[in-house]
Amino acid sequence: MRIVIAGGHGKIALRLERLLAARGDDVTGLIRNPEQVDDLREAGAQAVLCDLESATVEEVTEVLRGADAAVFAAGSGPGSGTARKETMDRDGAELFATAAERASVRRFLIVSSMAADAEHPGDEVFDVYLRAKGAADDAVRAHRNLDWTVLRPGSLTDDAGTGKVRLEASTGRGSVPRDDVARVLMELIDTPATAGLTLELISGETPVPVAVKDVAGN
Repeated sequence: MRIVIAGGHGKIALRLERLLAARGDDVTGLIRNPEQVDDLREAGAQAVLCDLESATVEEVTEVLRGADAAVFAAGSGPGSGTARKETMDRDGAELFATAAERASVRRFLIVSSMAADAEHPGDEVFDVYLRAKGAADDAVRAHRNLDWTVLRPGSLTDDAGTGKVRLEASTGRGSVPRDDVARVLMELIDTPATAGLTLELISGETPVPVAVKDVAGN
């Protein structure tokens, strides 16, 4: 498979790139900083310089053309202000989804956030973030020509993954290692029966392949 990942230098994206490359997939990661190219190469991915905050839909469409799946794992980062929550977390996701649709890439995954809601109240940076992520999810779900899955992990950690998770429409709050988020994303890419689902993810007792198979059957 050829898979294109937005936010290719992110902590989840790099883990996903390693997993996909290890099984022989052709992986492309979109990055803004040319100094990150070597990190993607080490992960087994091809790096493409593309800033989703300034790129056109046409430019991103060309990168996505011929891909079997697209994953939006980009983010403005914890140190950014409210403006970038909207220009990257919201608008970047919508641009990437529109480009995927134009490039005829049906399988589309977006890494969202637990409690994301376009109507979330409040004026703090995290409130704006949750609104932006919720609006991004809504925008992706509005694309009828995408086989989308929205993944909403709980609090992310850098602990070693266990390979066991809880993956449901509603899990309640909890944490999950980024290792396991990447494993779930890889399994979701391969499971088109999860299209149309918005799923929450935390650590649990169910092996990742079984957890994904279970939600695909619901």
